[in-house]
Amino acid sequence: MKIIHAKVYTEKGVFEEKDVYTDGEKIADQSTDGEVLDGSGCYLIPGLTDIHFHGCVGRDFCDGSLESIEAMAVYEASQGITTIVPATMTLGRETLKKICRAAADWNNEKGAVLCGINMEGPFISLERKGAQNGDYVHKPDVEMFRELNAASNHLVKLLAIAPEEPGAMECIEALKDEVVLSVAHTMADYETAAEAFQKGVHHVTHLYNAMSGLSHRSPGVVGAAADHASVEAELICDGIHIHPATVRQTFKMFGDDRIILISDSMEATGMPDGEYALGGQKVIKKGNYATLQDGTLAGSATNLMDCLRTAVQKMQIPLESAVKCAAVNSARSVGIYDQYGSITPGKTANMVLLRETDLRTEKVILKGQII
Repeated sequence: MKIIHAKVYTEKGVFEEKDVYTDGEKIADQSTDGEVLDGSGCYLIPGLTDIHFHGCVGRDFCDGSLESIEAMAVYEASQGITTIVPATMTLGRETLKKICRAAADWNNEKGAVLCGINMEGPFISLERKGAQNGDYVHKPDVEMFRELNAASNHLVKLLAIAPEEPGAMECIEALKDEVVLSVAHTMADYETAAEAFQKGVHHVTHLYNAMSGLSHRSPGVVGAAADHASVEAELICDGIHIHPATVRQTFKMFGDDRIILISDSMEATGMPDGEYALGGQKVIKKGNYATLQDGTLAGSATNLMDCLRTAVQKMQIPLESAVKCAAVNSARSVGIYDQYGSITPGKTANMVLLRETDLRTEKVILKGQII
């Protein structure tokens, strides 16, 4: 395939009008295929990678079934999210094992490519559990993590941890070379978070949410993360979880090299308003809001491509920065940038054509095929 006349997002982080070729499933320097796709009036960007979402179209990763993974993967790909790292919830050990085994058994024949697991629970703070189920909160446990990771065939890419919990620092030191550790659902103050970052944590789960706020006398996790140049931070840009001004200020603090756009979407995404579930708890979806019965935000009801549009159109984040944070940084963070995340010869041909006028999706190319 030859794609012509599109403004192509390059590895330099800018758009250039140039031809792009595919050869089978890969991006190529040239193509023997005679098909031509006219990208006039469109941006051509890499397929997005969502490293933190729970579900969509009435399915949840924690269903622990191949049928749910397939439905999620197909929907995500249709939206231009071509690589996925779905997240678990805080659940019991045997339930988490079932989820991990299902991911290990998935063959990636349909939809977005499942590239790993984001283990968001159970090593979190009960006081900052958010929409997680407090009945299953567990102290940080190296052997439990290794048992679950083995069940997944070592697919776990991210592990959430509240660094103030007993045994957390020892867990960080033991696992820092086995998995990307992320400060999450935590009561940690600035000093505790800084210690965790010094010991080997370099990721923060949904910055601002389920953690202490940033203030001039108590900078907390946010201040500690900003101070440590090796730390990357997830942002939910659905227009609900974080105020647009705070998103803009965060880009100024961290720069677009260290921010990762995520959706944190749950099973109500892509579905009508109504009652759904998250981690065994009832969730009510109304518009873009998804809440537990007590009003606690329960993930988002917005996919990552719509989050990208919101960041650009409603939060004044440059498109170049938003693409970097939703495609490039995300792929790098979980170690798959050698295969995905940029329009570079040799990488998998996952790309999306977006209209210049409104950023609506014109075409999705998955593994070299228009879907």
